[in-house]
Amino acid sequence: ESNYRLGKIAVLQLQGLLIAYRERFDRDNFIKNLLLDNMLLVDIYMRASKLHIENNIPRVVFLVESNNDSDTNADVMDIIRNLFPVKGKDFITAVDESNIILVKDLSEEIDQEGILEQIASMVVDTLNSEALGKVRVASGSIVRDLKDISKSYKEAKLALDVGKIFFAEKDIVAFTTLGIGRLIYQLPIPLCEMFMTEVFGENLPDTFDEETLTTINKFFENNLNVSETSRQLYVHRNTLVYRLEKLEKSTGLDIRKFDDALTFKIAMMVVSYMTYMNNSENL
Repeated sequence: ESNYRLGKIAVLQLQGLLIAYRERFDRDNFIKNLLLDNMLLVDIYMRASKLHIENNIPRVVFLVESNNDSDTNADVMDIIRNLFPVKGKDFITAVDESNIILVKDLSEEIDQEGILEQIASMVVDTLNSEALGKVRVASGSIVRDLKDISKSYKEAKLALDVGKIFFAEKDIVAFTTLGIGRLIYQLPIPLCEMFMTEVFGENLPDTFDEETLTTINKFFENNLNVSETSRQLYVHRNTLVYRLEKLEKSTGLDIRKFDDALTFKIAMMVVSYMTYMNNSENL
């Protein structure tokens, strides 16, 4: 009789594990289809109701990219699951071998926009401390409807790609901070080449020497302030003015003026975009 009871308990435990696994599999499958836009609108809400997944609560998609093999990526996923262990609120999944997706519930956060960078920083710092290689984290915009989760996912993917071009030094990029880089990324290369030729002729910005590029970047960082830029470059104010005038002679643009500075900044971003795209084609 005792063996019978033990057997019955074991069967019940196995059944419980199977139910839990099936539920987790069903929820994971639902989220994947949601992210990839593989569901009809009417099916989304019907399936969500059956799986006890709430609608009309703020969520955001984080995309974690790690350039590791599949075994290491499994470790990355386990670590992220441990960071966000509350069952039923957050979803952690993957739709390819290089990116792990976190669909984060923000309903309990007071400052929903402000918390995004904190969450991304926590993920990056934790994974770096585990020596799992370089990771990048991108986030989409906050959405309230389940059907819009795919929108946040697409935005996070775009942020990841655009960030590699214009914010290569950053390991955290939010879709809402992409600015004009998002527009440039959508331009066809022939149009970019035409723009560069019209602005610079044959003297493209990628042919400038390192001193000139450092001067330009520092000048932009200091909001076109000559005195502050010369101080940070440890050069006399007149030396900086001479460099800027020399740049004007070679390009026809005086970046001390806002309009010319804007044109030059966009042109430099276009060069970064063209270089990235050309390198990608050659891989």
